[in-house]
Amino acid sequence: MPAAADKTRRRGRDRSPSASDDDIGITIGTPNGRSPTQKHAFDIEDPASYEAKGMIQKWNEFYSNKDFGNILLLIALYWLQGIPLGLAHGSIPFLLKEKLSFAKVGLFTLAGYPYSLKLFWSPFVDSWYDRKFGRRKSWIVPIQLVVALMFWWMGSHIDGLVRDPADNIYEIMYLFLAIVFLSATQDIAVDGWALTLLSKENLSYASTCQTVGINCGFFLSFTVFLALNSTEFSNKYLFATPREEGFLQLGSYMAFWAMIYVAVTLYLILWKVEEPEADEGAADYGIVGTYKTIWQICKLPHMRQFIIVLFFAKLGFIPNDTTTQLKLIERGLHREDMALAVLIDFPVQIFFGYYAARWSRGSSKLKPWRAAFILRLLCSVLSMATVHFFPQDGLTTWYFYVILLTKVAGSMASTVQFVGMSAFITQIADPVIGGTYMTLLNTLSNFGGTWPVFFIMRAVDYFSSATCVLSDMSKSYSCATTDDRKRCTGDGGTCDVHWDGYYIVSTSCVIIALSLFITFIRPTVHHLERLPAHVWRVSKEARQ
Repeated sequence: MPAAADKTRRRGRDRSPSASDDDIGITIGTPNGRSPTQKHAFDIEDPASYEAKGMIQKWNEFYSNKDFGNILLLIALYWLQGIPLGLAHGSIPFLLKEKLSFAKVGLFTLAGYPYSLKLFWSPFVDSWYDRKFGRRKSWIVPIQLVVALMFWWMGSHIDGLVRDPADNIYEIMYLFLAIVFLSATQDIAVDGWALTLLSKENLSYASTCQTVGINCGFFLSFTVFLALNSTEFSNKYLFATPREEGFLQLGSYMAFWAMIYVAVTLYLILWKVEEPEADEGAADYGIVGTYKTIWQICKLPHMRQFIIVLFFAKLGFIPNDTTTQLKLIERGLHREDMALAVLIDFPVQIFFGYYAARWSRGSSKLKPWRAAFILRLLCSVLSMATVHFFPQDGLTTWYFYVILLTKVAGSMASTVQFVGMSAFITQIADPVIGGTYMTLLNTLSNFGGTWPVFFIMRAVDYFSSATCVLSDMSKSYSCATTDDRKRCTGDGGTCDVHWDGYYIVSTSCVIIALSLFITFIRPTVHHLERLPAHVWRVSKEARQ
């Protein structure tokens, strides 16, 4: 017996892949590495391979998804919407601010209002269409062709207008007002198409497509364009010999995208067939019936609370979103530095755009939205500090990292809020009037971030107080605006700032927003997110 026991112990110690067929082994690695002579084995997979395999599996699942092509199409359509939005809300205000005051730049921001007022004509988009051509294609195709024509025409005219914005501010504003109006109308059709283009199990990807597409287009028109348009950036990184203009001008950029618009539109015309919707009841209601439906939706008790939340929820972030970067440019931040900051910030938006849709599920759908609300308010305060403590001797490396960190944190919170709210709206929208319902809620959300902009930018100039002190002390005048500061510098004086309206307006908005969040927004949103989907819909009898 002792000899047998000793033999057994030796066999356990000397176990190898060449042992008998009755061996039971433990294999560290992958299943493919198992010894063929072991009938039974416990496979412990290498932890280092977990993450890589998980990413590959997710990509394979996404690629094999039956809606893969439709997801790419939605991203492309939202991408095209982001191009004019990036110009209207990003690049153009920066180009204008170099020569105009905050109040005059605020006048241009009126061009972005159609995106926040599209509710008023969304019933026409939902009700008028050609059944043979497609309910959504009937609007998307002609709109994209018109935008392409406008972009092509502006390709040879816009640079001259922007060089002298003081005399052409109204013409610039009206041109972009028309483009944003067309893009907003396209968005109505695309939002409605997303509800039926994707299968029910993939409907949550609609908000992700919107986030990825619009952010990519916005990123190209804002960050990439401003960097390539910058003379300093182009001379430093692109030109062998210095030039007086940047690598890419606004006109050539718009002409390029005119051709892309045409290419995508041709694909829709020639190859994409729009399947008839299972329930096109909205068309039977007509224009008047659809407006009545909107009114019935707005009269729902919980919808009235939701409207108030959407109308005031973004008030505390507006000064930071619209004026902080302009103030940093005013203090000495170069456009290429700002473009680099947004370049680093862009993948963060895409990353959190993907995960925010997953976080916004379950019974507490808007919990990430509420957490991001506080983070955005904190970032607004930190942004004011970055403006106040901007180095007098110019931007340093460590201070650029401070600005970058603040911007990335703010953009992360903004993306989480945007995707979370979009996912919630998608889940409660009634597919019968999909385009109108989605547009109603998205319009209210967008309008909450648009209506204060004009007033806030004018208030910055209004509450600013500064005096130009000349060397000969012969006279003095106000230098609160950009034009007056340039005049003061040209006269050889210095601008003595008594009060900067930026801090007054920003602080007031943060305090008001925090008070509203504690007393009204947080408890209301917590209640609304727990309501079942059917309570957000109006019965067919009420729509008639």
